[in-house]
Amino acid sequence: QVQLVESGGGSVQAGESLKLSCTLSGSVFETLPMAFHRQAPGKQRELVADISRDGTVVDYAQSVRGRFTFTRDGAKNTVYLQMNNLKSEDTGVYTCLTVWHGADYWGQGTQVTVSH
Repeated sequence: QVQLVESGGGSVQAGESLKLSCTLSGSVFETLPMAFHRQAPGKQRELVADISRDGTVVDYAQSVRGRFTFTRDGAKNTVYLQMNNLKSEDTGVYTCLTVWHGADYWGQGTQVTVSH
């Protein structure tokens, strides 16, 4: 069983920063690849960034590249999404995802709201 818990969302002004966290817990005795997705109102969910098991390979959506940084702390089973220079189009529910034994596990999501 895998549980994912996100934190760090909130409401900010455009140009400000937020840092999201996602902690994995459960009966998992290995590091797993992880990702953050987001869904804006009225839009489909999209991949924001994903990170390999050892943290050495990170991919970003074109829309966030250069502004967001995705890292992980293996000892804490936690990933971090540092979001800088936020824009109104970054508004949405950010949800953490991992895959274990072929099954997708999602967190509950955290709201990010960016206003002008």
